[in-house]
Amino acid sequence: MEKSGSVDSLGSKQSSSRQPSVDSLSSSSTSRSDRSSQAKATSAISSDSVSSNIRNKPVTKVFRDAYKEDPQLLSKEIVQDTAKDVTYICPFIGALRGTLTVTNYRLFFKNIDRDAGVVLDIPLGVLSRVEKIGAATIRGEVSYGIVCKDIRNLRFVHKQPDDTLKKSIFENLMKYAFPVSNGLPLFAREYDQVFPENGWKVYDALAEYKRQGLPNESWRISKVNDHYELCDTYPSTLVVPVTIPDEELKRVAAFRAKSRIAVLSWIHPESQATITRCSQPMVGNNGKRSKEDEKLLQAIMDANAQSHKLFIFDARPSVNAAANKMKGGGYESEDAYQNAELVFLDIHNLHVMRESLRKLKEVVYPNIEDAHWLSNLESTHWLEHIKSILAGALRIADKVESGKTSVVVHCSDGWDRTAQLTSLAMLMLDAHYRTIRGFQVLLEKEWLSFGHRFQLRIGHGDKNHTDADRSPVFLQFIDCVWQMTRQFPAAFEFNESFLIMILDHLYSCLFGTFMCNSEQQRLKEELPKKTVSLWSFINSQLEEFSNPLYVNYSSHVLFPVVSMRHLELWVGYYIRWNPRMRPQEPLHQRYKELLAKRAELQKRVEELQREVANRAASSSSERAGSPTRSITPVQTFV
Repeated sequence: MEKSGSVDSLGSKQSSSRQPSVDSLSSSSTSRSDRSSQAKATSAISSDSVSSNIRNKPVTKVFRDAYKEDPQLLSKEIVQDTAKDVTYICPFIGALRGTLTVTNYRLFFKNIDRDAGVVLDIPLGVLSRVEKIGAATIRGEVSYGIVCKDIRNLRFVHKQPDDTLKKSIFENLMKYAFPVSNGLPLFAREYDQVFPENGWKVYDALAEYKRQGLPNESWRISKVNDHYELCDTYPSTLVVPVTIPDEELKRVAAFRAKSRIAVLSWIHPESQATITRCSQPMVGNNGKRSKEDEKLLQAIMDANAQSHKLFIFDARPSVNAAANKMKGGGYESEDAYQNAELVFLDIHNLHVMRESLRKLKEVVYPNIEDAHWLSNLESTHWLEHIKSILAGALRIADKVESGKTSVVVHCSDGWDRTAQLTSLAMLMLDAHYRTIRGFQVLLEKEWLSFGHRFQLRIGHGDKNHTDADRSPVFLQFIDCVWQMTRQFPAAFEFNESFLIMILDHLYSCLFGTFMCNSEQQRLKEELPKKTVSLWSFINSQLEEFSNPLYVNYSSHVLFPVVSMRHLELWVGYYIRWNPRMRPQEPLHQRYKELLAKRAELQKRVEELQREVANRAASSSSERAGSPTRSITPVQTFV
């Protein structure tokens, strides 16, 4: 397989070495959601959008794309409350009076002054906290602060209703913003829009393993977890070495945290080196051992004839891994696992990552302090964490590709940092996952079926915003993917809008894709039958998410540069609410034009190829019986 260490190998200049241009920044959710007539899938969020630097500019121009008369309701969306004379304290242009509408899906604020044209259109799932600020004023006005999961903070002022028995609109807002805490269903269970494709069928485990050439003489598909009895957070279909019977797998499960045994995620098509994933071994302070677990890891190593060594990548800092021994966990001893080398990747835990995102939010919203931008950004340590994750995935990919060595990856429970590392390494190694549908399969496989706890990490519909289980694990993964698209702009079929759309719906609760914590829970709650998949929406308008620069290098392996000099803050996501950072021309329109031109050129190439073939055929028939030259077919792609 060919290796790409920079953009140059993909026919493009290294993008991360230059400052991001305006065109590289994402357009707002408003423009994306307005483009779809079938489903307004993202929030039309535009009012937090005028920076202090442009207050002297006409507001109408800033918000000209944002103005809407009324919320365009989705299927099964119902208006729950409306309040007039609500004041929105915009951090960029000050107080704005308007009408606030709350439905069972969204918060919708419309500015009264048509010249301003300010609109807020936010899915309630984005809200993390709604709280009253201070006491009522003499005029009976109460301030409410709203903290969002997508970086923003909002503030409203509203006069209390004269009827003391009547609930204020913000009391109703809290009811529908946190349905789980109030005994109500998430809106995804109500939404029933029909799309041409059923996104729940995008991923088929057996088909994906067959694509990888499995089962084979060394690996088999086990049904030991068919009813989730072995491990309730694992998928039902597992790939394990042929030499390990199911009975031994059950004994291994007792030795691994949460019964998450080592199973195959990906196999190299040439060397047969594999990426396997699991959780930490339960060695404890006494250094417990499991012969069955040692045999399983030996079998994983033996399945690869190219190497007589196995690398165990522990995502945690070594200090943290050692501390887990006090709780009964720990890490593998190289004395117990022959020919295995243990490597710690020094990726911090979810609590550190949550605090880092909190600091980043303070730095980027609402105002950016230009004089101390770099030092403030550095103090968040966000890019350092992105670097450590990417660097860990790169080491894994390099061992598999260059070293032809099988690897085992785990953290503590094997559903957070492990998912980040395996999916990023697979993205580097396998071009299929760099297509739109292939990336959907990657998420369904490594994140959803292998039990990343989306419900706990995001807190869908739960008002307990201080929950220690919440953490931006998946956001960091998508950020890492974006970093790779910057370094290899022609290697990915999808564009930035695709990644932002996924993150918007990580929170929106419009689709069932990111609900629950495991495959078993999703099936038990019948989500494939009772909710719509995000992939149904995305695959109904692929042109919106296609990268016009994409070239299908099926055999390329990507080795991104992970030094701090080559990493950037994702401005198009984290600072997209600042109007100063928006492109003057919607980026998606340029994508459409480039895609149309690409299709036109591709059609012309095909016409020329047919013309060459016809000429070759006619020339051959005219000179039948006489020596002829062989004509090499034109191999051209746009």
